[in-house]
Amino acid sequence: MYGTSWCSDCRRAKQFLSDRGVNFVEVNIDEEPDAEELVLQVNEGRRKVPTIKVGDRFFACSPFDPYQLSSELKIPLNK
Repeated sequence: MYGTSWCSDCRRAKQFLSDRGVNFVEVNIDEEPDAEELVLQVNEGRRKVPTIKVGDRFFACSPFDPYQLSSELKIPLNK
């Protein structure tokens, strides 16, 4: 998951994933310029966070949408 430390949508996405036992790696794009470039590239020049990578596919979950996240990751909406 690509995000920032100050992003409330990122915090909500992390909590959503953690609550469901989903393992993920967090990459802070404010600290890694290459990661920021990747986020810009996969989001048509927009710095959208959180941007999540699943396999070879990327999607932005900004604003945070639990329905989208559960659908994209094929995980339960409710705990």
